[in-house]
Amino acid sequence: MDWIELIIGFFIANVLGYGGGPASIPLMYNEVVKNYGWATDSQFSQILALGNALPGPIATKIAAFVGFDVYGVTGMLLALAATVIPSAVALIFLLKLLSKHRQSPVVKGLTLLVQPVVAIMMVLLTWQMAGTSVHSSGLWQTIGIAAVAYWAMERRKIHPAIVICAAFVYGGLVLSHTMV
Repeated sequence: MDWIELIIGFFIANVLGYGGGPASIPLMYNEVVKNYGWATDSQFSQILALGNALPGPIATKIAAFVGFDVYGVTGMLLALAATVIPSAVALIFLLKLLSKHRQSPVVKGLTLLVQPVVAIMMVLLTWQMAGTSVHSSGLWQTIGIAAVAYWAMERRKIHPAIVICAAFVYGGLVLSHTMV
């Protein structure tokens, strides 16, 4: 029953992904790679990289690609629905509730205390992806690419999509020749 697993996997990843698309990525990774094996570490890294280079929310792009890969057009639609509908419904109800209790210390505490958990999830995903990159490209290649990406995005303020596209070109032209 791949279609039920698609719904459950993307529903869980997106309902628990407090903080938006970037916060749900580690949860999606867990469902897509570890729980269901729909993609490998390397494939997920590629899906994430390409998804970040394209416009729009990252969670929907990952859901659309994986859903299509697993169960065709039906899988794509189911994964997208499992990604978008729960968030939209929750947003409508929770915003009404939060606006009622905006000044409550409990509400303020809830939102503040979740942030460190999301930060740790992002660090763990980064660590796992760095390990995959070191394994496939080598330590020095990974450090060099990371340093150039940091410099380009943080120091030169180059848009991340351009940096990702440059990394694709570099990987296609340089790394593919060294790996053959």
